Parts: sequence; structure tokens; C-alpha cells
Amino acid sequence: MEKITLLNKKKMLFVLAAFQAILLMLIVRVIYIEYVQGEFLQEMAYIQQTRDRLIAPKRGDILDRNMVGIARSETVASISVIHNQLQNKEVVATALSERLELDYDEVMIKLNRRVALERIAIGVDKETADQIRALNLPGVVVDEGIKRIYPFDNLASHVIGFVGRDNQGIIGLEAKFERFLKGTDGKILTETDVRGRELERGQEYRTEPIPGNNLVLSIDVILQQYAEQAIANAVEAHNAKRGLAILMNPQTGEIYAMANKPDFNLNDPFTINVPELYDSWSIFTQEEQMSFLNQMWRNFSINDTYEPGSTFKIVTAAAGLEMGVITPDSPFVCGGSYMVGDRQIKCWRYPRSHGAVTFTEGVFNSCNPVFMQTAERLGVETFYRYMFDFGFNEKTGIDVPGEAAGIMHKMDNVGPVELATMSFGQSFQITPLQLLRAGSAIINGGYLITPHFARKVIDSEGNIIEVFEHGKGRRVISQETSDIMREILEGVVYEGTGRRTYIPGYRVGGKTATSEKLPRRSGKYIASFLSFAPAEDPQLIALVLIDEPQGAYYGGQVAGPIMQEILGNTLPYLNIRTDFNEEELEMPDVGSVVLPNFMLMPIADVKKDLEDMELEAEIRGLGNVVINQFPLPGEEVNKGSTVILFVAADV
Repeated sequence: MEKITLLNKKKMLFVLAAFQAILLMLIVRVIYIEYVQGEFLQEMAYIQQTRDRLIAPKRGDILDRNMVGIARSETVASISVIHNQLQNKEVVATALSERLELDYDEVMIKLNRRVALERIAIGVDKETADQIRALNLPGVVVDEGIKRIYPFDNLASHVIGFVGRDNQGIIGLEAKFERFLKGTDGKILTETDVRGRELERGQEYRTEPIPGNNLVLSIDVILQQYAEQAIANAVEAHNAKRGLAILMNPQTGEIYAMANKPDFNLNDPFTINVPELYDSWSIFTQEEQMSFLNQMWRNFSINDTYEPGSTFKIVTAAAGLEMGVITPDSPFVCGGSYMVGDRQIKCWRYPRSHGAVTFTEGVFNSCNPVFMQTAERLGVETFYRYMFDFGFNEKTGIDVPGEAAGIMHKMDNVGPVELATMSFGQSFQITPLQLLRAGSAIINGGYLITPHFARKVIDSEGNIIEVFEHGKGRRVISQETSDIMREILEGVVYEGTGRRTYIPGYRVGGKTATSEKLPRRSGKYIASFLSFAPAEDPQLIALVLIDEPQGAYYGGQVAGPIMQEILGNTLPYLNIRTDFNEEELEMPDVGSVVLPNFMLMPIADVKKDLEDMELEAEIRGLGNVVINQFPLPGEEVNKGSTVILFVAADV
């Protein structure tokens, strides 16, 4: 027997060691694949062997405070193609382009893209989708989809916002409450081979989408329509640049209406609302187009700042009363102007004057020297403390994205002249909503509430998911000062510059403003009116603002009648009862009536009945039979009010 040499032994040991090392490596590799990469490789295999198509969930509705739908979703379809399953592209392109009203060449470009799934169209109505499905074109997939619709088109467009092609909120409440509204995608899973083709006997798995929840707002559709109609008419009548109206509960911060004109159609938000731009839209770059659209989408009530003018005098007055530097009977003298250092600052009445007045009379007459002297007594530091207390240095916290804050001088840079002009609402800028928030604190007992739209989130069955609480906020003035201010501002309407807002039977308070825009002497003004009712227990505060009215531009002249119209419709709707004094009852067209039921009556008879009751009629629709009315039967309305009649053909 041949003796094994030491060298051969070493070779054998080396081979054995190498074999054991390789075996050990394979064992380690198997363990690594099984326990470390197992889930990943399973997922990769699953992806290779299946194709999934997302099913869009039904987006939650946006409802007004009475559960009227402002934004809703309806089921539509999306049309897609699977590249590997297409058999005759020309036939498919022809069929899809004809039924979807698309360009044949554009469809063909999509069919030639080498991707697993190519989307051809979304938001396809059910009838068209059923026609395409019935063709049984290989490679063409018809899936369920969701389309967002806005039943009232332009209603509260800047507030509600809209969604993009992916059904995701872009601006407004649609964007702010995306997490509640969007829901969860479902899936359709299909088994495929390695080339991505569906297996003939493969199974299809479906995961149902979870619908989004519904958002309930403080907005009232009826009050929003009142406000929008009044502002639209005012902007047109005065050939103004734009206008707004905000209606809010000063006790809670719930916003009943926020109207901005001009507005845009939520069902067509990418069509510009300026005729001159629309006619030449194609010549602008995409960047320029988006700039114009962003301007159209801006919510003037919260996104833009302006000099408030005389409406801000209520803040100076409240601070002066709270600090005790003035009383309602404090004497002042208006000589038509007031010297601050070496500068003469005029009263709006200059060269005439208001003469000797009490502080209360100074508020009635909106006398600038009275407020300049009040601010002078307060001093810069105290004046600024109240500016901050009333929230002009911060956002209001409203639940809509894009809010701006006030723009003010640094306190160290404020001298006597700046303080004087700030006292009557110049040389700083705030948003309209900041002013309304401060005004609410002045009349509600001193609490700085948070303006808001969202009340609660509910599911499709009405179960409450979340309730939004905001509290009363911090206190900035005392109840006593608030009581005095309400009484003084009520006098502005009955005896001062706000007389055009007087409504018999209601105790209304308010303050007018005429703000000259920068640069001074440009001839451009903002006319505004801040008002509330009833004065003894305010349940409504409102702001009307008309930007760059042509012709008449004083706040009392321009904004006063608009405010009167809005309050005249809103207060009865809110069931705020009238209380006529003897003098008012003797006035023509004063008093109230209870509306009868006009349903199914001939319109000619209804118009005669309304005339006998000293009421106006507004007809909506075509026909000669009343099918609905607003206010509803049994509601009490003031004489001179307008009743909206919805008519149709004989029924």
C-alpha cells in the first residue's frame, strides 16, 4: 500500500477545509436570505407577479351649518391602458379618442409609452365609461374614480378652495382639512407573468377604499348668498376694484359668511376671471399664468393687508377708556386740525371743524383730533401694548391657510407724528379679519375670540369624529369698557356717520371708515363699515369693505347702505326679533309680518299679496308657479324685506 505523503495530507485537509468553508457560506447565505431578506424578496416577487391599480376613495363632503352640501364627490371613471396587453393600437387610439373627445395623436403617444400602466383620462362619466368597457378592447382598463363637484359654483370660492387632478386639496378648507376629507385608497390586485401580462386563469383581489369624513362648517349658505349678492351689486354699482363682506358671531368666532368679489368658479378654477387676460391667455408663459391664477385665488379677507382708517378708532377709544385717560364726557376741541410737533395733521372735516365736543360726540363725528389727543395721553408704549393685546401683531388663527399678520412700525421708531396717525388708522396695515376680531373683543365683554369655519367632523352615518373647540380667548378690556363702547357705537348709527345703516326695530352699532390708499393723493380710497347687532347683546358682527369705488367714496355713503341691506336680511334670518319704539311704528314701511305659504300658488297672485304686505319679490327661475320660497312660511320678516320666490312651469 502506497504511503500517503505529508504533502497529500495537507492537500486533502485544504480541500476539506475549503469544502467546509463553502458549505458554511451557503448555510449563512440561506439564513441571510430566509431571515434577513425574506420579507423584501417576498415583496419583490409579489410585485413581479402582480399588478395593482389604486381605487380612489370618496372624498368627504363639506357641509354648511344646516348640512347643506357645499362640496360633494360623485363616482366617475378613469381610463388606462396596459402596454403589454395592447393588440391593435390604432383601433384602441381611434376608439378612445372618439369617445373621450381627445386628440388621436396624443392618445397614440400615450399608447406607445413603455410603462406598465398609462392613464388616458380621468373624471369620465359613467355612460361613456360603460361604452368603452363594452368594447372589450384588450389592454384597456376602466377603473372607478371620484370627481369633486361644487353645487353652488362660485359660492365662498376663496374659503372652500378646490382639489387638483389627484383629488387632493390645493387651497382653502379643502387643503386645510385634507387629512379628514381624503379617505384611504383601495386596490385591485391582478396576477401577472414575468412580462407583466395578466394570467388567463389568474385571480383578482380587491381592497375596498375607505371614504373620507365630512366637514361641517359654521358657514350658512343662505347668509353667504346674501353677502355675496350685496357685495357683487356694490362692486358693479361703484365700478370698484373689489369688495368683501364678513359676517361672524362675536361671542364664539363662528363665521357665517365670508364673501370676496370678484371670485371664481370652483368647478373651473383654472379659468381666469379677468376678460382681458382670458382673451390673450395663450400668449402668457406657464409661470405668468400661475401668477395670475394665484392672484385670483387670494382671499382678500385674510391674505391682504390695508390701512383700516377710522374703523380702527374703536381700538384707540377702548384703550383710552380702559386706561382712564378719557371718559365718555371728556371735553375736546376740534379746530379742523391738530399740531403734532411741527406738523399740522388735519381732521377729515378740514377746513371746517367740529368745535367743542365730548369724547362721545367725537366718536359720533369720527373727529381725528379727538383720537390724536387720546393716543397722545396713552403714550407710545401703552398704545402699542393695546395693539398687541388686540392681536394686530399676530395671525388670528383662522382655520384657512395663507393668513397674513399686521404690518406695524417698530415701537422704537414711533414718534409723535406716527402715533397721531396710527390713532385714526393710518401708517400701519392689518387684515380685514384682524379688525373684525378686535371689534368682537370690544363688544363681547373684552374677549379675543378665534375666528373659525370648522365646527366638527362626522362620518357618513353622522357619527362625530372630532369637535373643534376654540374657547373665549384672552381678555383685553373689562366688561365695563365693553358696555360703554357698545353704547357709544350704537350712537354712531343713530346720530353719527353711520346713519345709513339704521334699521328700525333693531339696535345697531358700528363705525365707518374712508381710507386713502398709498400713495397719498392718488385718488384711490377704501370705503368700509364695521357693524354689530343687537347692541345690547351682540349676536352678529359684520365688516363691509369696498376697494377703490369710483365717484362717491366715503364709508358712510358707499358701505353704509350695503351694510344696511345685509343686516336687513341677516338679522331676521337669525331670529333676532325686532323691538319697535313708538316713533318707529309711525314710520312708513315699518313693522313686521308673518309670511304665509306661497307654495304652488300662481306667481301673479303671490306678487300682489307681497305688495299688500309691503314686501318686495325677487323671482328666480322660469315659469308661473311658486315651487319654493325664502324665508320659509311662518317666519317673521320686516316690512320692506325681499322674499325670494323660486318658480317653475305648471306642476
